[in-house]
Amino acid sequence: MMLLIPLFFVVYLATHVNSYGQQDPLGTLYRWRQIDFAFPTARHRQLFLQNGQFNQINVIPLGVERWKDRLFVSTPRWKRGVPATLSALPVSAQEESPLLAPFPSWDWHTAGNCTGFTSIFRMSIDHCGVMWALDSGQVEAFETPRQLCPPTLFAINLETDTVIGRFPIPSEFVLQNSLITNLVVDTRDAQCKDLHVYIADAWRFGLIVFRESDESFWRFSHYTFYPEPLLSNYTLHGLNYQWSDGLFGMSLGQMNRGDRPLYYHSMSSSLEFVVQTSVIRNPSRVNNAVDEFKLLGESRGLKGQVSASAIDRNGVMFFNLISLDSIGCWNSRKPYEIENLDIVAQNNNTLVFPNDLRIDHEVPQIIWIITNRLPMYQFNLIDPNQYNYRLMYLEPNTAIQNTACQN
Repeated sequence: MMLLIPLFFVVYLATHVNSYGQQDPLGTLYRWRQIDFAFPTARHRQLFLQNGQFNQINVIPLGVERWKDRLFVSTPRWKRGVPATLSALPVSAQEESPLLAPFPSWDWHTAGNCTGFTSIFRMSIDHCGVMWALDSGQVEAFETPRQLCPPTLFAINLETDTVIGRFPIPSEFVLQNSLITNLVVDTRDAQCKDLHVYIADAWRFGLIVFRESDESFWRFSHYTFYPEPLLSNYTLHGLNYQWSDGLFGMSLGQMNRGDRPLYYHSMSSSLEFVVQTSVIRNPSRVNNAVDEFKLLGESRGLKGQVSASAIDRNGVMFFNLISLDSIGCWNSRKPYEIENLDIVAQNNNTLVFPNDLRIDHEVPQIIWIITNRLPMYQFNLIDPNQYNYRLMYLEPNTAIQNTACQN
């Protein structure tokens, strides 16, 4: 019976994809054929083009976050010609394909200057208005990788637009070929004093923890951080490719008796796992917590690869199903079983490779999603004449109506 679960879930998803895809609850705030930036002057833009600092086809949006009236988008320096790696946009759209405004200013985007930004992957904003940005320190990962700076965690005050902290990850926690890809912030008090950041290493299968109070790091290793071999083979819109990405997506559950769970999964996997944050917040548990990392429930199936995930205030997890051009959901009050997983949005055009997903701190909350056709970008198959990149939004309570995730 267990061998039938993956195939059954693919059929189950396909049925729900057709149903919910027709409703299409997603909205598109912005879309781009190619990304451009708000250069200081037209002459600056021309100079960047001439000297190779700006090559438009090589710019891809990856991470998204929202604070009040602004959205923040990362553009990692995966190929040559990315002039800025973190930008801001207004929440109220005035145009379809706006220029990205480098944040907090152009001065922070000189590659190789390790006091500034090198290549930011993703961001996580705490409820006090501080954005924690994860900088890989590496450039040209899809060409000839160069590690210019150590992977670094930046803290940026969004009320003053100033960088208030820079925390390089110690070398003993960054292994050879580590790919530090994702992060989530865990705060427990109104002033965000008891703050930890959980950081995923997708290629060397580790969970790095940062504690702000004393600026310390530690690292957990566990077999649940590894990819599944059969889920490392992907087929998307006729393109076949292989990724063996481990620990990637993480989402925080609700507080219960002073503790809360961290749900997590590898990118190339169909399984979800869980660990209590009281375990990973304790550095003394690094070498004696093997039994604390647990399988959450059933497999999502052979097309169940998930990139990012997040949980809203009502305890509903939303997650990007990257092989199905879909957004899925699960109500964390229910067992993690096939009949309790559902699809809230599907679109074979606008949702091609939903990469990042974040839920903001507003009332009501909104889900923000970046779709970016990443496999096509990696293999130089981006068509600059069609819309390739989208910043989308979804209202959680509306999305889960008439689904298995409805409270």
